[in-house]
Amino acid sequence: MRLVFKVLSFCFVNVFISLTALGQQTEIKYLSGKGVDDAVDWEFYCADGRKSGEWTTIPVPSCWEQLGFGGYNYGHAKDEERAKEQGMYKYKFDVPSDWEDQQVKIVFKGSMTDTEVKINGKSAGDIHQGAFYQFDYDISELLEYGEENLLEVTVSKHSANESVNKAERYSDFWIFGGIFRPVYLEAKPKANIDRVAIDAKADGSFMADIFIKEADKSMSVEGQVYRLDGSKVGRPFSVDVDLGDEEVCVITDFDGIHTWNPEDPNLYNVVFTLKKKNKTIHEYKERFGFRTVEVRDRDGIYVNGVKVKLKGVNRHTFRPEHGRASSEAFSLEDITLIKEMNMNAVRMSHYPPETHFLDLCDSLGLFVLDELTGWHDAYDTEVGTKLVKEMVIRDVNHPSIILWDNGNEGGTNFELDTLFTHYDIQKRRVIHPWNEFNGFATQHYRPYDYGAGTFLHGHLITMPTEFLHGMYDGGHGAGLYDYWEQMWNFPRAAGGFLWDFADEGLVRTDKNNEIDTDGSHAPDGILGPNLEKEGSYYAIKEIWAPIRFEDVDITEYFDGSLNIENRYLYTNLSECSFEFELAKTSYPEGITDRYDGSVEGPDVAPRRNGELKLGLPTDWMDYDILYVTAKDKFGKEIYTWSWAISLPEDIVKRIIRKSRSRTQVEHSEEGDVIEVKAAGITYQFGKNDGLLKKVENKDGEIPFNNGPDLSAGVTVFNEVKTEKTNEGLNITATFDADTSRIKELTWTIFPNGLAKLHVYYEPFEYDKDFDYMGINFSYPEDLVEGITWMGKGPYRVWKNRTHGVELGVYGKDYNNTATGVAPFIYPEFKGYFDDFYWAKIESKEQDFTVATSTEDVYLRLYTPAQAPELFERVNPLFPEGDISFMQAIPPIGTKSNDAWNMGPSGHRNKFFDYGPYDDWRIRSKQMTLFFNFEAGQ
Repeated sequence: MRLVFKVLSFCFVNVFISLTALGQQTEIKYLSGKGVDDAVDWEFYCADGRKSGEWTTIPVPSCWEQLGFGGYNYGHAKDEERAKEQGMYKYKFDVPSDWEDQQVKIVFKGSMTDTEVKINGKSAGDIHQGAFYQFDYDISELLEYGEENLLEVTVSKHSANESVNKAERYSDFWIFGGIFRPVYLEAKPKANIDRVAIDAKADGSFMADIFIKEADKSMSVEGQVYRLDGSKVGRPFSVDVDLGDEEVCVITDFDGIHTWNPEDPNLYNVVFTLKKKNKTIHEYKERFGFRTVEVRDRDGIYVNGVKVKLKGVNRHTFRPEHGRASSEAFSLEDITLIKEMNMNAVRMSHYPPETHFLDLCDSLGLFVLDELTGWHDAYDTEVGTKLVKEMVIRDVNHPSIILWDNGNEGGTNFELDTLFTHYDIQKRRVIHPWNEFNGFATQHYRPYDYGAGTFLHGHLITMPTEFLHGMYDGGHGAGLYDYWEQMWNFPRAAGGFLWDFADEGLVRTDKNNEIDTDGSHAPDGILGPNLEKEGSYYAIKEIWAPIRFEDVDITEYFDGSLNIENRYLYTNLSECSFEFELAKTSYPEGITDRYDGSVEGPDVAPRRNGELKLGLPTDWMDYDILYVTAKDKFGKEIYTWSWAISLPEDIVKRIIRKSRSRTQVEHSEEGDVIEVKAAGITYQFGKNDGLLKKVENKDGEIPFNNGPDLSAGVTVFNEVKTEKTNEGLNITATFDADTSRIKELTWTIFPNGLAKLHVYYEPFEYDKDFDYMGINFSYPEDLVEGITWMGKGPYRVWKNRTHGVELGVYGKDYNNTATGVAPFIYPEFKGYFDDFYWAKIESKEQDFTVATSTEDVYLRLYTPAQAPELFERVNPLFPEGDISFMQAIPPIGTKSNDAWNMGPSGHRNKFFDYGPYDDWRIRSKQMTLFFNFEAGQ
């Protein structure tokens, strides 16, 4: 091991010195809670707004609006609508008498916004401006040791510095006031290690700047690196300290270390001990990871020599009941969900987060972009200089942080750029989100193919720090597959960050605790405000899974092997495990039999292809569905994929066999109605259009009717004919072959009362595009209680979001959820559902069943409630009628882009006709449906 040490600008070799027993560590005394889950009551006075004008109490940390004080506003509010109240806090606390000879600081981890601090009636220092930054005051001379002390804090929600207001208070998020992060006392010896900055590289090299307070001659700093289990790594090292030194530097290296990366987040501790003549003065402990971040211009981001692709999301610190106030449990909950979506990166939008969030990013493994606040406007240089320092010196040692963001979307003060590098020993790159700057093109919400000479057509590293805006149900999973394939395959693409993690739906204590997203400003999440999972959550989980299976059909020739692609950055698939399940289904019970197995991961290196051999039993063809679950090296599920073994025509035969009664089929014609009776069920069909008009059984009418109505196109009726066959009775309606989009439909009524419908139709003229195609029926929405169905689910899909749903049997109750709007009930009942086999409609009156023998049919259930503000891009078209059976459905757009501008899967549907033009049976689309209207289902 090489040992080289440097004091200020001097480097020298020092002799080995043993690490003595642990000395005095920094003592911490919390005055507040460590989070909202253990908050401490302080005295409080609100100067304006609700509950103002009298002293009461408030828990700290908290946002005072959520406790009923002051007023609310979103960042976009007009000046006259802005809440600008002050809050005054008082708290009495004791200080141990043995702290009298110590340096004592009071530390605020975050207070919104201008914060004035007094101890025992005396000012602790200048008013701090800036809401999201840790600041402290040395209050050693203000305290009464061994006695009770009084802390007084005045917090002004609106800053006296207009640049702070423009950077923070006018931004695109909810605005709060209050001491929203913890407050504590920190006691150290007068001579102490104030802080350290560490640069530990992937090759084992280690450098640290150690900042000393009241250094004296004959002092030294000793260091020792430890694994997290407490075992030592390498030998201790030391550096001498001279009188007046404020900073010393140590350089050394280590063998056999394990590097940090998000797939294997190895961490270490280093303990620095300040000594005077071998007497321990102060001990300082810091956690870190060995890793190297390189930005190679016109190429990409490399971590530990590996080119990375960032699968990221923007994340606010937020909870509906607490606003920006948080807890370690909340951070863990958020990061767990981010990791579950197979993401490997998170952007701090738009402010540095709580320290426990970064600690967990380090330990659980996420790349981080840490951000200075600023949205369309920036801090002035005077206050910005202080805030950059506060942010960087607090966060510098987190291995998870790979880039710094100076503001967002034009909220950048260029004069601050060099300060990041000045305070960052690792010299991480500074970017300007939304701009082309410093080697990066980070433009937001770009279309799939954008810009001459820029972005994917330029030479900068492409990394949109916001893309696929998720307002309501648009974006996120919709279009992500196209974007990600482009990013994955484009050499200069470094990935990107979705906007955003969760809806900022705020519990309004002034409005009966209703959830408020400020209209369309805040319902942008993959998750609801209480972390409810929307459909995009699962789509992202599949699309960003680091494992890809070849898209194959399972046929009788399947040998149990699946081609597999490893999209991990660092992990060989041999470190993963796989489980498979074969499932048998039964109508309407669902899955009735299972066969489980497991298999070790194949030896497939990152970015390579291989084969997974499942080892299926000999009777695997007797099952209906194959599931494969991949788990990472820590046993966490990556994703569960499904493949159909039995096709719809196989399943529908079982449903037909289950029908109980058989009778003669009788029919009669009267006026414009054809009436058919079989097994106690009566059908009425229109003689002038062939549509189902009425159906009833012994328990009464089932108001499912008015179909098949073609979802789009002209219908020109010709004639209806009836014909008895060996199967039952056929009713065939024909239409004008030249002008009608629907060509022919045939109803078959079987002796057991079941009805079959076979339809031929053309969606549009040759080479025309269209939104959807299929057939519709009517059924009163107010009768529906729920549905049980076999298909891909349980979430709805769009044409450009078909990932995240798997074949199975599902059930759900009726709801009228508009995605992103309260009440946040998921999965949504209404919409398009993929790979339909059968569905039992559960009614307040009589249940009934529909099935198909046609592959690739979408079940459409009603028309979803539209978002309260009409954004056509995120409200896709739906056909007439209530329940439909579709063979093409529309895509969904985002707030920023039409669907067609978001990649190939967002294009409208096309129908290409290459068959003989004079034979409509060959060139038409076909669909076969079966209906069971038996009583007592």
